[in-house]
Amino acid sequence: MGFGTYGLGRSATQSILHALRTGYRHLDTADIYGSHGYIAEALPHSGIPRDQVFITTKLWSHSLSAQRVGPAVDRFLTELGTDYIDLLLIHWPGNTPLSETLGAMDTARQARKVRSLGVSNFDVDLVQECLDTGIPIVNNQIEYNLNHQPQDILTFCISHQVTVTAYSPLEKGTPQQERVLASLAAKYKVSREEVLLNWLMNKGMIVIPRSSDRKHIESNFHTLAWKLAADDGRLIDEAH
Repeated sequence: MGFGTYGLGRSATQSILHALRTGYRHLDTADIYGSHGYIAEALPHSGIPRDQVFITTKLWSHSLSAQRVGPAVDRFLTELGTDYIDLLLIHWPGNTPLSETLGAMDTARQARKVRSLGVSNFDVDLVQECLDTGIPIVNNQIEYNLNHQPQDILTFCISHQVTVTAYSPLEKGTPQQERVLASLAAKYKVSREEVLLNWLMNKGMIVIPRSSDRKHIESNFHTLAWKLAADDGRLIDEAH
């Protein structure tokens, strides 16, 4: 489980700091989010060593050419206040050839400025194109929730040893889906959001919920303390 940092607003630094103190050790950000600086502020105050926190960030469309990837990575390192990025993603497919962008990203990896590479919002064909370059990618971050379940991408990535991160995991579903969630939340004595996050993790995905509410930050993290039964997960799958 990671902590998403998109759209946290003025409370971003305190929200990230509270997440770290709650136990989160994976922070998800992106150039376009404007939250690199908040992470740089929060991490030193958390008392947690840098090597115990996994930071994911993403290249926006203006930084995908071979000439721009390197300078963008250097800027990210300065903004984040760190000397390496754990996972660097292409935020959205762009017009630059994937082999060019991935090649420049791999140069940053070989220079130890980046530990691992991945993509975001890529369909099966585009993930296959990445794999065909021979440059190792380890993650595809996609929208996956009650309303959007691209099972083909999840199945393909897992079968090719590419992890999948689900963003926007807590979206509202249909009335029937929400009734099932309410029933399961009562059964397990947890929040609706915990049921959803557990459902997604049971499918083998990484989840990155975000919140600026301290109680929600804590309750989302509590998802790791219990397990949704497979039969109950299927009730969510079958609800429409």
